[in-house]
Amino acid sequence: MTAQTRPNHPFQHGDVRFERLLDGFSPSFKFEPVGPLPESEFVDRLRRIRREATVAGHDVMLVHADSIGSYRVSNSYLRYMCDWAREGVLVVPTDEDKPLTLFSIFSSSVLLPPAGEAVLVEDIWQVGTWGRETYNRPGRTVDKVVEAVGSFLEREGFASSQIGLIGDATSAGYWNSLGKRLPKSSFVQASSIIDRMQKVRSKREQAVVRAAAQLASIGIEAAYHVTKPGVTDYEIYAAFTYAQMARGGESGDGYQIGINQYGTHCGKPYGHVVRNGDIINLYISAVIYQGYTAQIARMIAVGDITDKQEDVLQMCTEGVQKAAALIKPGAIISDLANASFEPYIARGYLSSHDSRTMPYNWVSEDDGKPRLIPRKHVVDEDWERQGRKLMHVYPATLGPHNPNVGHSVSMVKFNNYNIQSNNHDKLEEGMTFVLHSQWLEPEVAGCNVGDCYLVTDTGGEKLSHHTPLAVHRVKAVA
Repeated sequence: MTAQTRPNHPFQHGDVRFERLLDGFSPSFKFEPVGPLPESEFVDRLRRIRREATVAGHDVMLVHADSIGSYRVSNSYLRYMCDWAREGVLVVPTDEDKPLTLFSIFSSSVLLPPAGEAVLVEDIWQVGTWGRETYNRPGRTVDKVVEAVGSFLEREGFASSQIGLIGDATSAGYWNSLGKRLPKSSFVQASSIIDRMQKVRSKREQAVVRAAAQLASIGIEAAYHVTKPGVTDYEIYAAFTYAQMARGGESGDGYQIGINQYGTHCGKPYGHVVRNGDIINLYISAVIYQGYTAQIARMIAVGDITDKQEDVLQMCTEGVQKAAALIKPGAIISDLANASFEPYIARGYLSSHDSRTMPYNWVSEDDGKPRLIPRKHVVDEDWERQGRKLMHVYPATLGPHNPNVGHSVSMVKFNNYNIQSNNHDKLEEGMTFVLHSQWLEPEVAGCNVGDCYLVTDTGGEKLSHHTPLAVHRVKAVA
């Protein structure tokens, strides 16, 4: 494509304003860093895990996380066990007098310390990376890891043992090959041990989640600072990213931004230029601090919006408030979910709070077959200026984003419990979760607002209290 025919991208020529957008910005509160968890926290975790392993009859446990590219791992089990933020296989003997051993640094996506020497681990073995094309070393990394771990287990007397396995779908190849390597051993899935421990946060963990929520709030304030007609979604996203990562946030890609005149949420920046009448959703689905996440969702209205949009914004705000009012130890989780949908039912948007029958944005047809996304040219001048067209209507149907009002907040890649009509568990002190009330009617109106909460001994602490739940208003420009 020649320079004369190249589509006009919003950043084609650059702009000196980029570095000036945050001029004059100062958060409304002071961030309170808490630092890494102390070693004593990991000592206590190891004690509890070994106790459960003893009860289950495991002689040794293997904990695995794999590289999934871009310097990320497939789960947080290793980080939870020994603060190792990378890939590897951790060998955890059940007997307390035997040390932990880690087989790691077998991926080209590895990150070297700092941050983080593995806590409580005595030996770390470098397995290496294998493959003819990249390393000119014939062989497969999985096979080399299995051989290394299998040989170690044999040397340590675990050739004929009950072995507990903690990992995810990426672990299957390792576990299957180890089963063949150690045919006299039995292998038992044991991830539920750590999954159960994830339900309630310790006091030190609560402090880390609280700090993560502060970072998210500072990011939102930075986004508010720069948002005005003429600014792009790239710039808003960048302002949020800079503000939270400059203070210790670990990732710049744990959130989403949606902008158009209908309030569409769950998107990434693509060059949309903010205009009068736009509705902006900042869905902070994960700001990571010291391995733990916090979630917040906020809405921004630019100038005048429709009465329908105002109604949807108010409805969702009320949904979060009604659910939050019930937070206390012993409260039934389904009661929170049902209360959140009362404003929807009162306005006629829903007929029931039952998550089984509730419509939601990504639902299939009623018979379980796939739902066809309507094909239609949806005008988007910012996308079309770049040479592309939006030819489908997203989402395919109206409703909340999911048939729930939130879920647990934890470390990344751990299983969530959902706050919806079929969860009749009770809230416990130390639980952390997000309440996000959502609605989206394609090409009409949408909203996604939410706060992060900690269950205390007497009620609930709103960790994201620094910015109001209500829609943030930006003046129109003539």
